[in-house]
Amino acid sequence: MKIKRFVAPDMRQAMGQVRDEQGDDAVILSTRRIDEGIEVIAAIDYDEALVREAARHGAPLQVEPSRSAAAARPFVPRPSTPPPPTQAPSLAERVAAIQPAPRATPAPAPVAAAAPAATAVRERVAAPARASAAAKAPAEPVALHPVIEQAAQDTARMRAELGSLRELLESQLSSLAWNDMERRHPLRARVLRDMTRLGIEPDVARDLAENLPEQLRPDQARYLPLGVLSRRLSVTGRHVADAGTTVLIGPTGVGKTTTIAKLAARAVMRHGAAQVALVSTDDYRIGAAAQLEHYARLLGVRVFPAYDAASLREVLQVLRGRHTVLIDTAGVAGHDTRLQQQIALLRDVGELRTCLVMGANAQALALDEAVRSYQPLQPQSCILTKLDEAPSLGGALSVLIRHQLTLDFVTDGQRVPEDIATADTRALVCRAAQAMKHQSVEVDNDMLAERFGMALA
Repeated sequence: MKIKRFVAPDMRQAMGQVRDEQGDDAVILSTRRIDEGIEVIAAIDYDEALVREAARHGAPLQVEPSRSAAAARPFVPRPSTPPPPTQAPSLAERVAAIQPAPRATPAPAPVAAAAPAATAVRERVAAPARASAAAKAPAEPVALHPVIEQAAQDTARMRAELGSLRELLESQLSSLAWNDMERRHPLRARVLRDMTRLGIEPDVARDLAENLPEQLRPDQARYLPLGVLSRRLSVTGRHVADAGTTVLIGPTGVGKTTTIAKLAARAVMRHGAAQVALVSTDDYRIGAAAQLEHYARLLGVRVFPAYDAASLREVLQVLRGRHTVLIDTAGVAGHDTRLQQQIALLRDVGELRTCLVMGANAQALALDEAVRSYQPLQPQSCILTKLDEAPSLGGALSVLIRHQLTLDFVTDGQRVPEDIATADTRALVCRAAQAMKHQSVEVDNDMLAERFGMALA
């Protein structure tokens, strides 16, 4: 039996050295990782009984280094006299030194522990393809994979538990802060409760409450917040009689075309059909131009199509002497790529009065997104539509206050031109308060603590 030691950077090269020097009948006795890479102990003419007999008599294990390993080490001359027997390790000690440490109870004999491994590796050496695949995944990383996976699962579980604990602590702190405010400032807490029932967003409600006097009387706590809310809203006081060119922008479904018809009807009643013109740039929505032309025929005014910046400039040059020119645009959502095309078109035209149209029946988050999407056009004012379809006006009022938008008109129906009016802040706040009375919204302490507690803590 001939035993050799092979050292290579990885398992693939080590197995290649074993096949080159010892052939396919070689038996792998052990493998382990060392500083130089992978150490493989292989043998040919393997005889398990002979190994057991040598281990029983304490014969030294003669391991011949491979050619590549011997070439890598410098030459060291052997001593002239052999070392004493006590200095040479026994076969059992050599085998125990090269065998990897067992994870469970140790095997009764090192050679007996190496025999199953030798049988399994003999089959891998006999099949080069399988040996190459096995060389890519050494034994140690495969054994560590379940440990790493378990550690990752434990880390994820710990993070989830910490997140739940944080939410619980935040909830407890919010409740404590809100309860403390109700005890120390009951009237201010009542104002925040009424604002919540009104549908005002938390940040706007806190801002309004901070502007109230420190010492509130009960009658002030009931009516003064509505007055503060009314003063925070701004209107332009604009009338249809004001001359100019106005372009209406906004998301789809907010009623831009119907609003243009209402504004055109009021202008026709004051200045005549010859002084009013409509321009359509909506070539996306099916039937948009037909709807605007239907209104124009009823009013006796003309509709001019313009679908790019050049044609829009030409149309506006033709209509330069008209008193009122209203431009209809396609409704585009904030995430739609066509919005950038529409913004570029209106910017190329030049100075236009831009009016943002928003539906009061939309959620506050949708209204806020619409304002941010059309912010590059810097709208000078806005029109609030569909007040009759809105169960609460608090979200729309919050967006107007947060972005400091000024109102031109409000609409509350489909009739042309009856269902449109110049914006009035006090009338709008009173309408919001009336809508609150008809609602059965339950505002409990948990909701108020969630909305205002963390800011008070």
